[in-house]
Amino acid sequence: MGHDAVHALLESAEGPPLVAYEVRGQIPKMESDWHSHVRGQFFYVEEGFVTNQTEHGSYLLPPHRAGWMPPGTLHTISMTGPMHAWGVFIAPCAAGGLPDRPCVVGVNDLIRSIIRRAASWPVDVAEPDPARDRLLAVLLDELHGAPVEPLHLPMPTDRRLRRVAVAMYEHPEDTRGIEDWANWAGMSTRTLTRLFRQETQCSVAQWRQQARLTRALERLATGEPVSVVSDALGYATPSAFVAMFRKAFGDSPGRYLARQAALT
Repeated sequence: MGHDAVHALLESAEGPPLVAYEVRGQIPKMESDWHSHVRGQFFYVEEGFVTNQTEHGSYLLPPHRAGWMPPGTLHTISMTGPMHAWGVFIAPCAAGGLPDRPCVVGVNDLIRSIIRRAASWPVDVAEPDPARDRLLAVLLDELHGAPVEPLHLPMPTDRRLRRVAVAMYEHPEDTRGIEDWANWAGMSTRTLTRLFRQETQCSVAQWRQQARLTRALERLATGEPVSVVSDALGYATPSAFVAMFRKAFGDSPGRYLARQAALT
């Protein structure tokens, strides 16, 4: 089956309920346009780093995590560098019990094995296949119980707040205080604080730290030294950055990346 035919199948609710493919190689920096899929999509990353952007915010996919996009979810995807990942498309009829909003989940050995097996199947099988159906049922059971991980950066919808959030994300080295950000956005500090928590369920300081973690993972995944990442994110010293990272992930950056690599 040609590339166009495969793409058409991935964008159809008809055909096999589970279709998977493998992505492997050196990816130049790539960011897709906003798009959606008829099918629900899991994108499982084994090597590399992927960021998905949706109307709900950014979702980070470091190694051994999978991002879930429900059917019809508008999103972008960006990736760069060495990449080994799998895209898994699930027909709407089979995706009903899965989360109705995007999320990031951990991937166990069983999920990983099923995804790899599914990627080896021919996609042009029109007849029902009991073996595929059984594996799909197991995969869905495992995904229901997979741990949802806090790798989501919620974005506010208020135009002024979004301007602040985008600036903080794009310039993590900017150390302006909340009063300065409020003045820049043309609102009082009290209003900024109240609305930001109302729209994102976290304080401005918490959101900024999560944004810095996002940027840290992106940079560390490309091999940048901790000292360079620390400086780029506006930390006074590498040790301050390492302390923040350890508090969030339970390990130093080096040990965290080594642990992820050992799972491959």
